[in-house]
Amino acid sequence: MHLKVEFRRFLKDISVYLKIKKSVILLHLMKAFENLISKLEEKLRLPLPGLEEQLRLAPITRLNELKEMKIPGNARKSAVLALFYPQNGQAVVLLIKRAVDDTVHSGQISFPGGKKEETDADLKQTALRETYEEVGIAPENVTIIGTLSKMYIPPSNFEVQPFVGYVNNDPQLTTNCEVESVLKVPVSELTGTDSIQYKTVKGRDGEWYEVPCYFVQDEIIWGATAMMLSELTAIISE
Repeated sequence: MHLKVEFRRFLKDISVYLKIKKSVILLHLMKAFENLISKLEEKLRLPLPGLEEQLRLAPITRLNELKEMKIPGNARKSAVLALFYPQNGQAVVLLIKRAVDDTVHSGQISFPGGKKEETDADLKQTALRETYEEVGIAPENVTIIGTLSKMYIPPSNFEVQPFVGYVNNDPQLTTNCEVESVLKVPVSELTGTDSIQYKTVKGRDGEWYEVPCYFVQDEIIWGATAMMLSELTAIISE
């Protein structure tokens, strides 16, 4: 009987120990996420890497065009959101795979975002509204910490302003008809030494091109989104 009591006490002590250890680990991981966000917010106040970093992930066939490109006066204003959050002890950035339809960026990987509407007070509101519509994250839950460099996308005639923000927990996502699926990509998968690869993709003209890209979760991230990620990961890695 005495041994049974001692054994139960031992199991209880082990259970308490494991709970405390788990809490300590979670606190440590949350602190690491907070440090990443703090570092990112600080660096986004400084001059951005801009075109030089964007061009690292630009399709080779468009390098010269992009270097000299000027944004036309009739470009459509738009915004996207690079959203960070903690998941399973890692800092994750949210991307979406657009549904296959007849639009220019059909089936491609992108940040949540879209065109500025007349009812949007500014581009920040555009990014937050589009994120809510596409993946169901309420604007009031998102903290915006800065922006990346603007980018012009000729195929859609969009002038895109990327915003950077975060939520403090793993959000419940609800996608709309514009989204086929979501990608929850650990930052470590984007900043690793082998994160950038070359893959063959089909262009709008029906031809196949080899392009620099991020290849994560069996998806090719290329074009404008890859160029934005290139600048973002450069800032994180500084």
